[in-house]
Amino acid sequence: MVTVTRIELLLSTLNAADVGTLESISAKLEQVKDELEQLDQPELASRAAETIRALVRGDVVEFKRGRAFLQSKIGHLRQGRE
Repeated sequence: MVTVTRIELLLSTLNAADVGTLESISAKLEQVKDELEQLDQPELASRAAETIRALVRGDVVEFKRGRAFLQSKIGHLRQGRE
């Protein structure tokens, strides 16, 4: 079951994924991906993996687009649980 607390944690992690080293940002996104898999959200987990790949290849525009997409979709999950 998706809880508001877990969703808030995901959003917090994504919000923190704009500062730090590339390795730390990638690790934060990997945590989000893993959590989405556990929450039975394979499409969002796949999008998180795509966002990580964009970061690794240095595609900043696609990384930002992917992170914003995840924030939006995860925010929608929260709205359904409040």
